[in-house]
Amino acid sequence: MAEITLDNLAHSYSPNPKGEGDFALKELNHVWSDGEAYALLGASGCGKSTLLNIISGLLHPSQGRILFDGKDVTQATTADRNIAQVFQFPVVYDTMTVRANLAFPLKNRGADPKYIAERVQRIGAMIGMEAELDKRARGLTADAKQKISLGRGMVREDVNALLFDEPLTVIDPHMKWELRTQLKSLHHDFGHTMIYVTHDQTEALTFADKVVVMYDGRVVQIGTPQELFDTPQHTFVGYFIGSPGMNVIPATVTGKHAIVHGNEVELARGYDALDGKVEIGVRPEFVRLTDGPGLPVTIRRVEDVGRHKIVRADLFGSPINILAGEDQSISPDMTHISFDPARVNVYVNDWLKHGKAA
Repeated sequence: MAEITLDNLAHSYSPNPKGEGDFALKELNHVWSDGEAYALLGASGCGKSTLLNIISGLLHPSQGRILFDGKDVTQATTADRNIAQVFQFPVVYDTMTVRANLAFPLKNRGADPKYIAERVQRIGAMIGMEAELDKRARGLTADAKQKISLGRGMVREDVNALLFDEPLTVIDPHMKWELRTQLKSLHHDFGHTMIYVTHDQTEALTFADKVVVMYDGRVVQIGTPQELFDTPQHTFVGYFIGSPGMNVIPATVTGKHAIVHGNEVELARGYDALDGKVEIGVRPEFVRLTDGPGLPVTIRRVEDVGRHKIVRADLFGSPINILAGEDQSISPDMTHISFDPARVNVYVNDWLKHGKAA
């Protein structure tokens, strides 16, 4: 287990980067605590796998350092960093049995045979493959092979970190839930530092203690699932976390009010004059449909998803989403919306602006 420090870290796949736009990973300075479970979350191409491969030693950064427990490992090999990594697609030894695949990392390090047997049996149960332990990997499904890869990554207890690069892509949906639960259990039992790359917010939010949200090569927020939901530090976080995501509405802000197309919206905090692109963000959960007063909307459709209703509407020609209770009636005279002032965030150039308490 290790505390991982990213010191002035950045990476470009271009040999001669000429500007920030040439960097797949823009400058990072973060400390990730020993023993916590992190999820790297973001859209494809945002830099998640690049960062993971730098941490593992598969990729050397263009600038900066990686430290494990204060020790500079930037030049160290993957083996010397003592990490285990599981990739998006299965990597197994086809000619070996499942048991031999799982045992390989332990045998390679000279572990006691009795310990190897006990540990393999436990991991085999964890990935649901006890019955297949003596079968050869060749001929197994991609789903089964990926479970072997996961098991081999988890079989060692002495690693500095466990790294997972979208490991459940080829796993069927039911098994995904079970394996996420098992990974959480493993983390709880052994306290490994875990980093899990995904573009699936459900995977990230159910697996991690802290979620690291990445956008355009940057870490835009690190926080608990609740922090990401309540106070997105960047409009991308608000959009990407939640289903539907946060509504982002152009506005002007003066004091304790935002003005949206000439309509006043009350805010819980006060703001000085703001320069740049100013927007307010409010999650669909905190938008209320009314028959007035408020901002005028036109309802386009209502989607009943069981636990609640998603109301799709237009606000001054732009889409806005509203969550209504399953038992709430949506009537034709509901032509306005209002917001809970305490739940309205203000953004300048996409970043959260903290106002002054009343």
